[in-house]
Amino acid sequence: MKLNNNFIIIAGITLALASCDLDKFPEGQYVSDEQKENIIESRPNLITAEANAMAARLNFFGTISDDLNTYHSDYGVPAVSLQLESGGQDIVASTSGYNWFSRSQNYADRDYADASGAEFIWKIFYNHMKAANDLLKLIDANTEDADLQRYRGQALAARAYDYLNLVQCFQFTYAGHESALAVPVVTETKTDEELQNNPRATVGQVYEQIMNDLNQAAELLAGFDAGSNKDQIDEAVVYGLRARANLLMQNWAAAAEDADKAIQGGTPQSLQEVSTPTFNSATASSWLWGILISPDNEVVTTGIINWPSHLCSFTGNGYTTLTGTFRSVSSSLYEQIPDTDIRKQWFISPDTTSTLVDNETVNGTPVIEYFGLTPYVNTKFGAYQSVFGNTTNSSDWPLMRVEEMYLIKAEAEAMSGNLGAGKSTLESFVQTYRNPSFISHATSAEELQDEVWLQRRMELWGEGFALFDILRLKKPIVRKGTNYPASVQFNLDPESQIMIYRIPQCEMETNEGITDEDNNPAAERPTL
Repeated sequence: MKLNNNFIIIAGITLALASCDLDKFPEGQYVSDEQKENIIESRPNLITAEANAMAARLNFFGTISDDLNTYHSDYGVPAVSLQLESGGQDIVASTSGYNWFSRSQNYADRDYADASGAEFIWKIFYNHMKAANDLLKLIDANTEDADLQRYRGQALAARAYDYLNLVQCFQFTYAGHESALAVPVVTETKTDEELQNNPRATVGQVYEQIMNDLNQAAELLAGFDAGSNKDQIDEAVVYGLRARANLLMQNWAAAAEDADKAIQGGTPQSLQEVSTPTFNSATASSWLWGILISPDNEVVTTGIINWPSHLCSFTGNGYTTLTGTFRSVSSSLYEQIPDTDIRKQWFISPDTTSTLVDNETVNGTPVIEYFGLTPYVNTKFGAYQSVFGNTTNSSDWPLMRVEEMYLIKAEAEAMSGNLGAGKSTLESFVQTYRNPSFISHATSAEELQDEVWLQRRMELWGEGFALFDILRLKKPIVRKGTNYPASVQFNLDPESQIMIYRIPQCEMETNEGITDEDNNPAAERPTL
């Protein structure tokens, strides 16, 4: 992450959050309009520092514990993504040994007695939200300064991103659950007393906040392109976030329109570009937003507490290659990928081949043999600088790719009543960038929606979308008859209670507005 270290030091107090009272502002931090002007005039770098601190919260080691011997799954939003993916039906790993996400795979992280998984998600996004609120507190809502407007727009969009993740983790999807309890709403204007007694807002109320924030952000960031600074939120990212929200709310026409606007911010990676292990650098033309990770970042200097260690099959220093704890695709999904689709090669075949790496070697040894890759192991994510065996795990992480926007547009067009447009958008994207032989066979909007879901499962595999899609589409989880380990080879009905998390105990202990009766019901872990 290309940050000025001086800015990090200036903003250090913002990052010093230790418990679930993280969403309570420290005493004395309320800032009057006059104080804002004095602060900005006397310390102009403070605003930039706060903005950088906000971005840093997404890639942070030690959210639960900074003890190097404790949580090796504690490395920011990329870890949240793998945690959520592990609770789905498409990403497979061993259930013993060095799989730090095994509790997510068997749903033990939903147990209230040891809800570290829920606490981790909670703190990641509320810490990031606090950084956004801190920035909003410093900037007058009526400022006419272009730079300050930009920072304010980025903070509003960042807060909406946090709510969008939290509301999907702690309650079922929007449609049909608008009145269900979700998460507390925390804004920059709430007093300390209000935050100490802050009940769960309904799903509808949280989405209202999300849309209000994104609508304001769209106005403030109109025309702004962050260019190569992919860790910054720009106009395309705001439209992408709003496309996600509208899709969840089933505002189909609005989702298609927003996705189309977001598409203007990037170009999908070409068939040739994805015919080699990639998805490791924000320089890719398709990345609209990402986490930029430099070699001196703490998640990298830990050695193995970072996303390549747990997900990349080609690192020279990770749980995958050093212990054999690879992430594989479900055999069920693999079998649904057409042979003519390049994404089938993003995984090792049952006969242990993949055109992505068949001709690659490390020190004269074929890559598959060198790393001990087995059937279904992923080849999607390249090592740092695309060097096989690179021991530096400094790869960037995608938060939004333009390919997702094409898939949102196709689904939303069909579901809004224009099946022909949806089919055209889907076919054009897949034929051009992934599978020249693809043809949509959908005869209804619902069939097209299922085709898009399969495309999402293939295209976005491993990036944190799988469980959210299962919840949004109210699909079952099907693991039986696949290559999942026997102990987690179970099926779940749509909207099984165990799919969502309970409000963590640390929040219950610090927020008087949430009682035990307000929490999500406890659920038994799945059985075979």
